[in-house]
Amino acid sequence: MNLRGCAAQILAKVIGDGQSLTAALEHGLPKLKDSKDRAFVQALCYGVVRHYYALDFALGKLLGKPLKAKDADIKTLLLVGLYQLQHMRVKPHAAVSETVAATSHKPWARGLVNGILRQYLRDADNLLQAADRDQQARLNHPQWIIDALCRDWPERHEKILHANDQAAPMFLRVNQRQTSRETYLDQLAAQGIAGQPVDCCDTAIRLDQAVAVEQLPGFSDGRVSVQDSAAQLAAELLDAQAGDWVLDMCAAPGGKTAAILERQPALTGLMAIDVDAQRLQRVEENLARLHLQAETLVADAGNPADWADPRRFQRILLDAPCSGFGVIRRHPDIKLLRRPDDIAVLQATQAKILQAAWQLLTPGGVLLYATCSVLKVENEQQIAAFLATQTDAEELTIDAHWGLARPHGRQILTGERQMDGFYYAKLRKAV
Repeated sequence: MNLRGCAAQILAKVIGDGQSLTAALEHGLPKLKDSKDRAFVQALCYGVVRHYYALDFALGKLLGKPLKAKDADIKTLLLVGLYQLQHMRVKPHAAVSETVAATSHKPWARGLVNGILRQYLRDADNLLQAADRDQQARLNHPQWIIDALCRDWPERHEKILHANDQAAPMFLRVNQRQTSRETYLDQLAAQGIAGQPVDCCDTAIRLDQAVAVEQLPGFSDGRVSVQDSAAQLAAELLDAQAGDWVLDMCAAPGGKTAAILERQPALTGLMAIDVDAQRLQRVEENLARLHLQAETLVADAGNPADWADPRRFQRILLDAPCSGFGVIRRHPDIKLLRRPDDIAVLQATQAKILQAAWQLLTPGGVLLYATCSVLKVENEQQIAAFLATQTDAEELTIDAHWGLARPHGRQILTGERQMDGFYYAKLRKAV
C-alpha cells in the first residue's frame, strides 16, 4: 500500500468529512502491518492537520482554482506532498515521486500532482513570503480562533498560537501508592530514558523524548501513567481529605479520577460519571491497570435528578466540557472541526453543569472547576457569572507559582513550563 495514499485517505475523513483525527487514525492505521509504516503515516496525518492553514494557503496559490469536492482525496494528497517538502527530511525527489505514485486510482491526477509539487519546489520562497503577509496562513489557525485569542490575550495571543503548533512533550504521573518520583526517575534512567522532575507538580515527570508506554518501567502494573502536568494539578488542588466522598463529573478518560485516588487512599468513596459509555469504559480500564477502585456511572452531569441519590459530596471535581483550545497541540484537528457557534453552546452547558454540581456539594465542601481552555468566556467569566448569582459560594484563592492569577481562578496559557493550557477555580460552599 502506498503510504502517502493511505495518509491522504485518512486526512480526507478529517478535512472532508469532519471526523476526528483520532477516530480516522484508529480506522486507517490497522490496515498497515509494519509499525514503522504506521508511525510514518501517523506523522504525515498529524503534520498536515497541524500545519493545515499554512499548507492550504500555499496549495490555493499553486492550484489557482479549488478541486471538486469528489476529488478531496487528491487535495489531501497534495497537502501530504507539500508537508513533506516543507517539514520532513524526505528527499524532495522521493517525496514527489511517491506522492505521484499514489494517484494510480485516478490517472488524470498524476500530471497535476507532479506539476504542483515541482512548482512548489521552484516557487517556495515566494510562497512563504506571501504566507507571511496573510494572517491566517502566517499564524496557521482559522481567523475566528486568531480573533478570539487576540481579544482575550492581546499581548500573548501569538505566543499561544505558536505553542499550539508545537508537538507536546510527554509527561508522566507517578503513582504515589506504589513508588516515589525520585525512585521512578532512577528506574527510567536504568532503562536509558531521560526525564526531569516538574517543579510545580510533585507527581510529574517530563521526558526528554517520548517513548511507547510499553517501554515505561511498571506501566502495565500501574506504577505510572501518561498525563500532562497541568492536568495533574487537579488532584492537588482538590485536596480530598480522608473520609471524603468525592464526585468526579465528566470523568473520562479517567486520569484525574485516578490521580485523586492515588493521592488520597483513605476516601470513603469516589463516584466517576460520564455521559459517554464508551469513554467511561476507558475510566474503568485505567483504574483496573492502576489497581484502584471507584464507582462509575453513565450519567448526564447536567441532570443529577436522573441519577443522584440523597448522598452529598465533600469534594467535587468538575472538568467541564470545553472548546479544548488549551490542548490544540495534542489535538490539532480542533482547529478544523471546532466552529464559532460551538462556544456559546459549550458555555451554556458549563453553566448548567456547574449549577447541578453545586446542589450536590455539602455545606463546607469544595468544588474545583477545570477546563482545558484558554478562553475567558469558558473560564473566569463563567465563574464570575456563577458567583454573581450563588450567594452561598465563596472563591478560594489558588496561591501558586504557575499560571496567571485572574479576577477569578488561575489560568495556564499553552506552552507555559511546556504545559497544556488549563484553567482552575476553587469554590467553597458556605456552612
